[in-house]
Amino acid sequence: MATEQQTTADLSLAWFKSSYSGGGGGNCVEVAHAATGVRIRDSKVLDGPQLAVSSLGWAGFIEQLVKEIR
Repeated sequence: MATEQQTTADLSLAWFKSSYSGGGGGNCVEVAHAATGVRIRDSKVLDGPQLAVSSLGWAGFIEQLVKEIR
């Protein structure tokens, strides 16, 4: 899976995190859909680096997670 690190904040992105994350401020990541795929960032470092993943790569990642859970 090809990834690219993004370091500039894009204010147009709508970030969200899993409802399983809770509100304790622990080890969470946030995800946003971008024109080029999906962005991932640390929920505690909002202006920190972002990981950019293609939509196909993200779909494969989620598919593998679902398989692991079952």
